[in-house]
Amino acid sequence: MRADVLVVGAGPTGLALAAHLAADRVRVTVVDRAADRAHESRALAIQPRTLEVLAGLRDGTGPDPDRSVSQRLVEAGNRMARLRVHTRGRVATVPMSDLDFPGTAYPFLLVLSQARTERILAEHLAAAGVEVRRRVALTGLTQTPDGVECALRGPDGREETVRARYVVGCDGAHSTVRRLAGIEFTGSTYPQAFALADLEADGVERGAAHVYLSAGGPLFFFPLEQPATWRLLVMLPASTSDTPRLDELQALADDHTGGAVRLRDPVWLTDFRLHLRAATAYRSGRLFLAGDAAHIHSPAGAQGMNTGIQDAANLAWKLAAVLRGGPAELLDTYEAERAPVGRWVMRLSDRAFRAATSTSAPVRFARTRVVPLLLPLAARLRRGRSTVLRAVSQLDIRYRHSPLSTEGPGAPRRGPRAGDRWPGPAEAATPGWHLLWPLDTPPPARVTAHRHPGGAIVLVRPDGHIGYRSGPDGADGLDAYIGRWLTPPAPGTPTPPPPDPPPRTR
Repeated sequence: MRADVLVVGAGPTGLALAAHLAADRVRVTVVDRAADRAHESRALAIQPRTLEVLAGLRDGTGPDPDRSVSQRLVEAGNRMARLRVHTRGRVATVPMSDLDFPGTAYPFLLVLSQARTERILAEHLAAAGVEVRRRVALTGLTQTPDGVECALRGPDGREETVRARYVVGCDGAHSTVRRLAGIEFTGSTYPQAFALADLEADGVERGAAHVYLSAGGPLFFFPLEQPATWRLLVMLPASTSDTPRLDELQALADDHTGGAVRLRDPVWLTDFRLHLRAATAYRSGRLFLAGDAAHIHSPAGAQGMNTGIQDAANLAWKLAAVLRGGPAELLDTYEAERAPVGRWVMRLSDRAFRAATSTSAPVRFARTRVVPLLLPLAARLRRGRSTVLRAVSQLDIRYRHSPLSTEGPGAPRRGPRAGDRWPGPAEAATPGWHLLWPLDTPPPARVTAHRHPGGAIVLVRPDGHIGYRSGPDGADGLDAYIGRWLTPPAPGTPTPPPPDPPPRTR
């Protein structure tokens, strides 16, 4: 069996990667050792930037072939309208429906369970003719000069070999691909334990998310609707040794809410510990890592699933381009661009987590005494709220120091620079490269360009980031950029070997 790309892991990252590859007509095979997709809510929030990178995926079938994955997600989820912060008898409301997010069609945080996100992505893949092979485990890898021989074990215990040009590990924190590639996963485990539950909660106002702050840490209620009305998240006492029962969660809720909330009818309940770990490399030859296989951290800021899906969007178009004969150096830019993002997300989530859970006296005092006084004022400052929430929306992620980002002659001093996300017209967010040309300058006869009122030449990458930007006289620089990154090598040009260690068998 042959594939251009073998994707190991069918969570949100693997499904999104396979969907982008299939849209580029890449032969992709997806395997997952689990018998079925996730049915628990797990990750809840979809950030605006994630909706943008999924907007170009369209089923192409049914009564509305132009309906995108993002449209389906928005229809299935709930836009978070406000956050209610409860502390010491006070309640402050933080509006989230008036955010100042110009240049995006999705100026909101979408609340949707991971189970439904995975279902929508899986249905899109099925419509594209890509099957997710369940109960299939990767057991070995051998890299060769022109591909990877992958040993798989099926549900009946039979072994088979898939020969793939590339393999991407989207198989989570315990990644088999990462282990077989010999890539280390360094970091630590937080000492705190947490409980998650999808349940009903009487006494919690509908239509908002809620956080109850206390000296012992926060208690969260997130609106779900399905499979239950609420998702509860709370830090467990240090003495807890087993998954807590409903009555034990009720005791914690009483402590945080003063007995104002009654829990009932749990659909799902679990306990877990959080880790802060990162892969020491995102690539080893023809093997790549994405999502939780490359980085894991606390859920603070709702970054995990979103970062993984954007890893997938970054890698997919580069793999597709190289498979079509594009320069192999494109693949070197994946780690150069995404590893700094992974480190930034880890720092952001770690700081937020420690502020929310620290037991030190100064932090507890700030959490329970200072925050209640300052939050009502901060909530009224729309620009400040938008600045903070834009940071976690991932709309400001940029690759200015990437080899793929070039500022040509006469580039304007203002506006998004090479490497930044392009916030322009909708056509630039659809699949493929897009060239934007100044209205008052005639474009060369050999190119098709979107005309725009700005004074710059802008070349937008398939993932919506600017590759090249210049003034109206920068056509020669554009030619050089296209010659380096978009033009396939001449016939007979030898393909450079992949970097990193020599091929190995595990």
